[in-house]
Amino acid sequence: MKVDVLLGLQWGDEGKGKIVDVLTPEYKIIARFQGGPNAGHTIEFDNKKFILHTIPSGIFNPDTVNVVGNGVIIDPLILNKEIENLRSNHIQVTNNLRISRKAHLILPTHRLLDAAYESHKGKGKIGSTLKGIGPTYTDKAARNGIRIGDIFRSDFKEKLQTIKDQHLKLISLYNFDIDSCRFENLSFGDYEKQWLKSLEQFNELDIIDSEYFINEQLKANHSILAEGAQGTMLDIDFGTYPFVTSSNTVTAGVCTGLGIAPNKIGEVYGIFKAYCTRVGSGPFPTELENEEGQKLRDEGGEYGSTTGRPRRCGWIDLVALKYAIMLNGVTKLIMTKADVLNSFNEIKAATAYRHHNNTIEYIPFDASYEQPEPVYEAIKGWNTSLENISGRNNLPEALSAYINYLEKQTGVPVFMVSTGPDRKQIIEL
Repeated sequence: MKVDVLLGLQWGDEGKGKIVDVLTPEYKIIARFQGGPNAGHTIEFDNKKFILHTIPSGIFNPDTVNVVGNGVIIDPLILNKEIENLRSNHIQVTNNLRISRKAHLILPTHRLLDAAYESHKGKGKIGSTLKGIGPTYTDKAARNGIRIGDIFRSDFKEKLQTIKDQHLKLISLYNFDIDSCRFENLSFGDYEKQWLKSLEQFNELDIIDSEYFINEQLKANHSILAEGAQGTMLDIDFGTYPFVTSSNTVTAGVCTGLGIAPNKIGEVYGIFKAYCTRVGSGPFPTELENEEGQKLRDEGGEYGSTTGRPRRCGWIDLVALKYAIMLNGVTKLIMTKADVLNSFNEIKAATAYRHHNNTIEYIPFDASYEQPEPVYEAIKGWNTSLENISGRNNLPEALSAYINYLEKQTGVPVFMVSTGPDRKQIIEL
């Protein structure tokens, strides 16, 4: 048995939560391997909408164990609110959730640091979610972090105070107004108090050595799906640096984020939208800052599930998509939000870039500083509703042609197409 992987191939927001929820009945275990509460995985069913930030998207299946791996960073207060929301909707959480002892904690002062850094950058802001992600991963790399397992140690409070003092000293160098900050609609002081109280929940949760647990489950031939957060183009090494997240969002991150060997990776499901979106700053070659872009935003409800920020929208970028497929070793593609393009007579796809007077089919190193110009191919739209489509044979001819075009361009089969937000609005190909 091997670990299958599901991750985003664009700049996040590809619809990973829904697809994990759809695939969950096929797996015994769903495991998050990186990122933190900057993730916003949305699942809709039975006229209810849930947004998960830390808990894996398999939590709605009572027969599935959900693991938060060592590569994830956790804000206890956000996690607590997430658990309470699920419980209020009669979703069983504690019996089906496991958390790694080696997962790092996002401290209240990590969020202050995040806000101070972003404010100091001025026009050079990267569009941080201000969830403390970067500073937490920074402390992890600098061997200065606090892990879930440390909560149960006798010296936890002392260690916490030492790091807090270090952070506050650093923040003072930026002349940053702490009193102006509000996190989860709370002043910093109130947020910190509730954060400390939320640590009590870990006494009720199953805290495990997740690397042993995952490998033992593999030996027992139990099926496992690793759930990624954000997207490939936000990877710390291979994304549009410096406008990226602080973790490895690619398949390689599964090995370090869960503690499994590379030869244990099985299928790799790559999720992409039928078009492209991006939240925050950074290069976006196919962005449409016009009526078509606004139409995509309105039709797709393109507003961040974590931040509420309007997403930047544009045509699909095949240069970036093929790059992401290469990095991840994608074996099956899943296209989401095909329905958003229902009313377009013509669709465009960027097949190359113009950069420094050359036509290229790769992402140049300086793309984050000198954005390349997309070279488009036009594709006929299907210009009809997908609401009552039940199978591939019922797909509009133009949509089938678009799928075939993408398969030919990428060399990877499209495994599923999502035609709406509900878990039932999915077509297996």
